[in-house]
Amino acid sequence: MDSGNIAWAVTASALVLFMTPGVAFFYGGLVKAKSVVSMMMMSFGAMGLISVLWVLYGFNMSAVGSAWEFSGNPFSDFGLASLAGGESANADLLGVIFGATFAIITVALISGAIADRAKFGAWMIFAGIWATLVYFPVAAWVWGGGWILSLGDTLGLPGVIDYAGGTAVHINAGAAALALALVLGKRVGFQKGMDKPHNVPLTLLGASILWFGWFGFNAGAEFLAEGMPGVGLIAVNTLVATAAAILAWLVVEKIKDGKPTSVGAASGAVAGLVAITPACANLTPGWATVLGVVAGAICAIAVELKFKWGFDDSLDVVGIHLVGGLIGTLYLGFFATGTGLFVGGDAGQLAVQAIAAIGVLLYSFIVAFVVGFAIEKTIGFRVKNEDELAGIDTIVHGEEGYKLETV
Repeated sequence: MDSGNIAWAVTASALVLFMTPGVAFFYGGLVKAKSVVSMMMMSFGAMGLISVLWVLYGFNMSAVGSAWEFSGNPFSDFGLASLAGGESANADLLGVIFGATFAIITVALISGAIADRAKFGAWMIFAGIWATLVYFPVAAWVWGGGWILSLGDTLGLPGVIDYAGGTAVHINAGAAALALALVLGKRVGFQKGMDKPHNVPLTLLGASILWFGWFGFNAGAEFLAEGMPGVGLIAVNTLVATAAAILAWLVVEKIKDGKPTSVGAASGAVAGLVAITPACANLTPGWATVLGVVAGAICAIAVELKFKWGFDDSLDVVGIHLVGGLIGTLYLGFFATGTGLFVGGDAGQLAVQAIAAIGVLLYSFIVAFVVGFAIEKTIGFRVKNEDELAGIDTIVHGEEGYKLETV
């Protein structure tokens, strides 16, 4: 690795780590003023816990020796002592920190589905178990030599494309979010329009940080490639798909509700970022623009499904991350350069994309539901209704987001 690759690896890792505070701001602005501390703390809790677990054993689990291993051995290099002393320690350890930032934000994303009603301690227990049983193995399946990475060879079809985490991050987190929303049930008084964002600028700040950090998220892995040849295409696609999704969301919002909103613009940006994540290195900019339009429009509609189907996904993790992740992953089956159905390929790319997406979705949902249900029935996952109404910031953390009275 030359100095440029090393510098980009550190920079990209810092950008992706910064995305999790971006999630905290984005989510924090959307909840009630008396829940903002609790909401943001779930992201910061994930930063602390998942970083430690990843270094202790998660990184070991994220690579396998054969396609059908569930995960790597968590105790093969516990605490990474051998890796740190190896001949290629510099490159290997940069890979460790870059991978850790993905694990952190995936867990943090789930928390938006249970805003306003979750106990912090129960959340931390869930986060540690889910990361161990789901994220670390799924990372091995998608990027570390597992069954998803090998699916194309197994079936004699093109390989699954998931450059930066459509399956491993967004479908994974979105499916777990749906499971937890079902386990914890609806907030008191759940109905459309029940809670307005308490701080729109905070949400816009969070979305801006996410877009900023996403250039590291999508292009960061290129530090492993000599000359980093894919960075230009990835950066352009990350820009244009996101921009197109903002416009599409606002158009749908204008048609549906009569007014385009700033929260809609922020949500559209995130939807576009989610959708381009798996596809950023395998689409031409034109098709990336179309993807952004499709994702922005569909996600703007999908966030309404929770009212129709009766699940309380507080901050639309399902409507944006699960739906957006599915769109981006399946879109490659049609438009991936050279292998998509409409750009020189056949249905094989779509087939492997669908198998990977459905496999991760079902596994994540089932494990998250079982773990969340077990926590709820033992120590309790949800706060009492009266604590929810009073505001969980003071109940759970003993703090207030805003001290407004004068001395």
